[in-house]
Amino acid sequence: MNALYIFLGIVGPWQWIIIGLAILLLFGGKKLPELMKGLGSGIKEFKKATQDEEDEVKKDEKIDKE
Repeated sequence: MNALYIFLGIVGPWQWIIIGLAILLLFGGKKLPELMKGLGSGIKEFKKATQDEEDEVKKDEKIDKE
């Protein structure tokens, strides 16, 4: 039954703990904050880029309607 949950993408709290420990073992405690900072800045840049693109599309649609 647990294999079915993992296969379907339902991850419980114990699975998250195991995943976290594996990441901690792979990268170490000193490298982890740098990785999270990089991940956060990447997500921020992606959101900004998609927002800029949406603004461009709305601007073009507004010009086309006029």
